[in-house]
Amino acid sequence: MRVLVAEDEPLLAEAIAEWLRGEAHAVDLARDGEAALDRLTVHDYDVVVLDRDLPVMHGDEVCRALVAAGSAVRVLMLTAAAEVTDRVAGLCLGADDYLTKPFAFPELAARVLALGRRARPAAPPVLRRAGIALDPARHQVFRDGRYVPLARKEFAVLTELLRADGTVVSAERLLEKAWDEHADPFTGAVRLTVLKLRRKLGDPPVVETVTGVGYRIP
Repeated sequence: MRVLVAEDEPLLAEAIAEWLRGEAHAVDLARDGEAALDRLTVHDYDVVVLDRDLPVMHGDEVCRALVAAGSAVRVLMLTAAAEVTDRVAGLCLGADDYLTKPFAFPELAARVLALGRRARPAAPPVLRRAGIALDPARHQVFRDGRYVPLARKEFAVLTELLRADGTVVSAERLLEKAWDEHADPFTGAVRLTVLKLRRKLGDPPVVETVTGVGYRIP
């Protein structure tokens, strides 16, 4: 998934980003509310991890702006305030989930994954197609019962292809979902990742190239 982490504490922001990247998500960072809202209007994020007490523009205002714009991004709000009234207020603003600091990184990652599922049409917990079984929660892939170890980008690309349920996914879409905002759209990163994915998945090949359009698993 594509995730934005809007957090003004640098060490915490980097720690969250690294943990989520370890789960094969593409992660961008924003240090204040205004920067977060700018990125949210440019990129197609699945989830935003939004600190409530952001500088420049408060997290509450970012949340209100997303709701007013009809954004489909799911909001996981972070705050040091643990009172029930604070949690209720955050949810009433339009946040989809609420997590108080300090928190456990595995719990945050699980909540992000759950919100990501809600950001798209419902998908089964394990994605299956053409002999492939991909479990997002356990970060495992099997091909005809054989375990297939994948790198982060390979896992992310395969997830998007399986979610497409046989339809074609463009290289641009894969770049948007599996890489962060620093990715160069003119590189061959997607093509190279697909080539590595094909090799690891083995024969017969399951990832098909649709010339000039993209890729699919028919």
